[in-house]
Amino acid sequence: MDAFISLIDGFAVLSDPMNIVYMFVGIILGVLIGVLPGLGGANGVAILLPLTFSMSPTSAIIMLSSIYWGALFGGAITSVLFNIPGEPWSVATTFDGHPMAQQGRAGEALTTAFTGSFIGAFVAVLVLTFLAPIIANFALRFGPAEFFAVYLLTFCSFVGMGRESPFKVLAAMMLGFSLAAVGIDSVTGQLRLTFGSVELLRGFDFLIAVIGLFGIGEILLTMEEGLAFRGKSASINMKIVLETWKKLPKFWLTALRGSLVGCWLGITPGGATPASFMSYGLAKRFSRNGARFGKGEMEGVFAPETAAHAAGTSALLPMLTLGIPGSPTAAVLLGGLLIWGLQPGPLLFVEQKDFVWGLIASIYLGNVAGLIVVLTTVPLFAAILRIPFSIIAPIIIVICAIGAYTVHNALMDISVMLIFGVLGYVFKKLSYPLAPLVLALVLGDMAESSFRQAMLSSQGDLSIFWDNALVGTLVALSMIMLFWPLIALGLNAFRNRPPGRASETL
Repeated sequence: MDAFISLIDGFAVLSDPMNIVYMFVGIILGVLIGVLPGLGGANGVAILLPLTFSMSPTSAIIMLSSIYWGALFGGAITSVLFNIPGEPWSVATTFDGHPMAQQGRAGEALTTAFTGSFIGAFVAVLVLTFLAPIIANFALRFGPAEFFAVYLLTFCSFVGMGRESPFKVLAAMMLGFSLAAVGIDSVTGQLRLTFGSVELLRGFDFLIAVIGLFGIGEILLTMEEGLAFRGKSASINMKIVLETWKKLPKFWLTALRGSLVGCWLGITPGGATPASFMSYGLAKRFSRNGARFGKGEMEGVFAPETAAHAAGTSALLPMLTLGIPGSPTAAVLLGGLLIWGLQPGPLLFVEQKDFVWGLIASIYLGNVAGLIVVLTTVPLFAAILRIPFSIIAPIIIVICAIGAYTVHNALMDISVMLIFGVLGYVFKKLSYPLAPLVLALVLGDMAESSFRQAMLSSQGDLSIFWDNALVGTLVALSMIMLFWPLIALGLNAFRNRPPGRASETL
């Protein structure tokens, strides 16, 4: 009941007409970012974050989160019409979405994708509304040791549960920790890894690094691939929408399953991409028409889009309640909160109640507004893809440079951005994940601070990390997550072992 009352107060925050304007602007920009390959939710939020510095934190986070929702919606447009995933999580949508477009059912495929996205986000925001206060109240009991254990669990989850090689994840994470350590030690005042450079005294600004890693790195990779847009045209009218909506209720179990998968992988450091693939695989396995998946099956579009939007929305839950981002975009939003002087975590629900519930209310309203926008503007955004990428790419690079410069009004930051852009390009070419690097860059300082505070309070005794049930459980879960690949390998070997002689005798 308290959550419902707080949500009503959140909608009161949205009564400011400018917040509604920022929400629609963010959604339109987000759809545009989602449509253009080479950008994405994290990239768009990172590039446009400096433009929100003059806004209030509430208005800024509403606009930035709306960019994210719009990007989630927009990624389906290129997947269906051009067979080019606008976002990584839209890859699974291409499997059945583009065949539907080739069959002249583009409007039906897009309506299915947008509706699935809407349902997934709605379920996730319900989870966020009623679960976030409970987690926040529980986290108020956390001390430095518990917070470090949470950070450790996050890092270990990325290593053990990620799709990439654990060694590559560790390498990326270690580089992120090293970059986070550059500058002045906040505890001792000593210089670390500055090598006598005055420019490195303030360390590597998180925002500049993210703009380079995501924005410039993706553009360089896309330019190298010589991307060209060729696809089907599409139009959506009310008749197509209503006819599609009549068919979707029979997929209610697919929607529920996809939403649950998305919420789980959004809260844990899985993300929207594995959620979409897992939901697609489950739908194909349990569907009566599983054999027709990949040939233009509506359920094959509905399942991944539902899971991807659920994961993208629920990733905000650990970010708001514990200060742990569940996705790269949530990590960028976390950096924005820190820039605005807000500390994500359980106290945010106490000290900045209007901010938190205004954000949650904007997700409800933004989800509805996003569905309306994409259903009415598909032809317009599809036409943008007719512009040669050789024209779009330099414009994006200029926007990235402007965004990096406005952080500190320093030309040096543009050079740093370009260096990180090359680093992001190399990481992509070598198939090294960027998310662990970004996570370590954002949380490295906070994890170090929590560890040192715990050590000071225990006078250097490491037993503080297992001297009570809560912190001991978190550390134990961290170790299980870290060594999960080895544990899974051992379990598989045990299941597949040949029968023993005793069994043969019997």
